[in-house]
Amino acid sequence: MHLSNPQQIKALRYAVGLTIAIALAFGIAWPLSFLFPVLSAVMLAMPLPKPTLSQGLHNMRNTLFAFGVGYLVTQFILPHTVLYIPVLALLLFHTYYHLNRGGSFWLVLMLLICLLLMPMLAGVDEGLAIGVVSGLVGSSWLTICLLWLAHYLVPDLPGGPAMPHEAKKAPGYQPGYSAAAAEAALKSTVVVLPIAILFIANNWTSQILVMVFAAIFTLSPNLDKGKEAGLNSIKSTLIGGSAAFFVYWALVVVPEYYFFVLLMFFLSLSFGVAINAGTGLAKYLSSAMVAVIILVNSSLAEDADFTENFVIRILLITTATIYVVTALRVLDVFWPKPIVVSSKL
Repeated sequence: MHLSNPQQIKALRYAVGLTIAIALAFGIAWPLSFLFPVLSAVMLAMPLPKPTLSQGLHNMRNTLFAFGVGYLVTQFILPHTVLYIPVLALLLFHTYYHLNRGGSFWLVLMLLICLLLMPMLAGVDEGLAIGVVSGLVGSSWLTICLLWLAHYLVPDLPGGPAMPHEAKKAPGYQPGYSAAAAEAALKSTVVVLPIAILFIANNWTSQILVMVFAAIFTLSPNLDKGKEAGLNSIKSTLIGGSAAFFVYWALVVVPEYYFFVLLMFFLSLSFGVAINAGTGLAKYLSSAMVAVIILVNSSLAEDADFTENFVIRILLITTATIYVVTALRVLDVFWPKPIVVSSKL
């Protein structure tokens, strides 16, 4: 079939790539295999061109770097509380600062996950922390390989992947000191650090998503944007939950692997078409597909309860949103205001 519309090509690539990831993850079921389709859903939905070999290898190196940083901090600094808190604050600040200067979103995402998850899981079992993040590294590398494969199977039209509704190319990383980027990074760090220390100190692994969502919602430490990110996540989960409910009961009726793969292909194709249509609903659907994968994965476990998993996810996102909005509002009240110098003599 010959496709001449860039939107159709992108939607088909999204569906083909995501279906391959889902088929491998649920078919082989290695530890943390669901992260593979989750990361694939996030990356395939972005308006990005085919990654070059250099870019792919660079992202693989960034993932390994984030794992190394998380491991060193957990292994050698976490036992020394007096040292650990300022080191974590410094690392979080530089992570947010790197993003605010146009740095790699992939590197920032990997660093946040490794810095926040590894210390908490190490409080339960050191081997568990290493195993979890090793699974993350493996899934992220597979995601990079899948992006190449998806672009090979469904290539762009000659002349590039440009689409009418896509944003202009980002300016890229800005070297040198930036006062605005430093201020934004400091605000994000001040908001995330208390909840990170609280969760890590008490080993609240069952509520770990609250901390992760709070870290993601403060990537832009703007009160309105933080609130918007939280509300968007709730809306996305409601949409994804509705789709996951349909998938779950369809699998109850036909509990076959091939049917599941076929069902996810048509679902991801529908989402891909809507995502690339540029409508108002499109901004929710990428995260909604992630919610579908997570909810279906958690509901396939033995003695799992779909309704309970869905309600818990909504509550966790809502809790993170309330915390971020409240913390940013309090921070704005006490944050030093710039001094305005009058030009009058």
